[in-house]
Amino acid sequence: MEKEISRNRQTTEQVLLDAVRELVEESGFENVGVNAVATRAGVSKMLIYRYFGSLDGLIAAYIRQHDFWINFDEELPDRQYVGEFVKRMFRGQVALLRENYTLNRLYRWELTTDNAVIRELREKREAKGCWLVDAVSRLTGHPRKEIAVVATLINTSICYLTLLAENCEEYNGIRIQEDAGWRQLEEGIDTLIDLWLSKKIKSE
Repeated sequence: MEKEISRNRQTTEQVLLDAVRELVEESGFENVGVNAVATRAGVSKMLIYRYFGSLDGLIAAYIRQHDFWINFDEELPDRQYVGEFVKRMFRGQVALLRENYTLNRLYRWELTTDNAVIRELREKREAKGCWLVDAVSRLTGHPRKEIAVVATLINTSICYLTLLAENCEEYNGIRIQEDAGWRQLEEGIDTLIDLWLSKKIKSE
């Protein structure tokens, strides 16, 4: 009986999360409310409060389910493959943010929100980011502070440009609404990573 209840709850939670995605894709985040989500999901709005605590909790759950860094679980490579590993990570981030319109819109919301559920979400992302920085530091011998700065600059650039691309065609001559523009950016990120790693090798 308990397993059946658990399955029913998981199913209902996913239906509510899918309803959030559908509403955002159809009419933007501004029209996402408790009543609208419940109606789209075909369930009582009280289940949003029961399972997620609030509308913010439901939205945070969607972000947590799809966030690239929170869900990153790729196995760490041997030292000689660190460069390709790091490049692949950032390419994965680009792909997800360009493909998932709803996640992009909810990141905008997250930037303007500060409450307990959002802080918990950020703590999970921060924990994974720090774990990856520590891992790359161990594998490469680069100082942790250096890696944190490099990773932060690349990560935030990707986030900003994918958000900007919705309403801006070009940034510094790069066509950020087009695949060709993002290939150019990814090649540039690869070059930065290669230069960073080669600088360390030359100094040893």
